[in-house]
Amino acid sequence: MLTLLRDLRRLRRDLALPAPTRGRSLALRHVDAGSCNGCEHELTLASSPYYDLQRFGLGIVASPRHADVLLVTGPVTSRMRESLLVAYNAMPEPRRVAALGDCALGCNVLGTAEDVVGSVEAVLPVDLRIPGCPPRPDVIAEALLGLIDG
Repeated sequence: MLTLLRDLRRLRRDLALPAPTRGRSLALRHVDAGSCNGCEHELTLASSPYYDLQRFGLGIVASPRHADVLLVTGPVTSRMRESLLVAYNAMPEPRRVAALGDCALGCNVLGTAEDVVGSVEAVLPVDLRIPGCPPRPDVIAEALLGLIDG
């Protein structure tokens, strides 16, 4: 592990990548509330070395207890509503919620009325809306970095 970190430091120095200018960080907890996985693919790309969100202090955590932001993709289905509320209530204050993709925002949702509760805003207060079907990785990165800045 130490060898990898040393090599990464050397590579960043050789490529003349700028040092992070932000002093703060955000821990993200991703919850798929019923998406088609398009947003998940783009979120994975945003975490890849090309965009490298970790360099700016954005990281995905496994537990909502460690999260600053709940990042929700997909429309909230009836089977995921309770799990989403449990994850939200497990987060420490102050809590932020980001709705990623058009489905999470309630646009062009496929499904029947008994299976879909609706947009994330129908269940939780949303602080950040990231539109797109699916949103591009640079749009995701820019929106999440905006949470750090203000």
